[in-house]
Amino acid sequence: MSRLEVTEKIISTKVAKGLKWSDVAAKVGLSKEWVTAGCLGQMTFDPNAADIIASIFGLTEEEKKWLMVVPYRGSLPTSVPTDPTIYRFYELVQVYGTTWKELIHEEFGDGIMSAIDFKMDMSRLPDSNGDRVQIVMSGKYLAYKTY
Repeated sequence: MSRLEVTEKIISTKVAKGLKWSDVAAKVGLSKEWVTAGCLGQMTFDPNAADIIASIFGLTEEEKKWLMVVPYRGSLPTSVPTDPTIYRFYELVQVYGTTWKELIHEEFGDGIMSAIDFKMDMSRLPDSNGDRVQIVMSGKYLAYKTY
């Protein structure tokens, strides 16, 4: 048994039952973004959330334990993603990464935006020219320290 096998079971059960990540998240009481990342093996659930996830997806006790193990983060199989949706995010970093870096440093100073103390919200925005994907990311600013 591995975390990848648990993730695959969760995904196949989700498809078989016709579940939506937002519905699963509502039952867990966390954001759809966090729950989706956790179910895909990128976040750790506490025991209460793991119990709920295990119940929804019919996981065994052994499988449930994998939901509470700190994962090896970074699930892409290649350094440059080939999935078109994921590649667009890679493209965004390639095109706008230096701009984001420059603007963060201009506004905050020498530091980074945390991906640990982080929030994200993804929503659909209706638009007459075709609906738009809106992703709002918020990470704590962490200044580099001298030593």
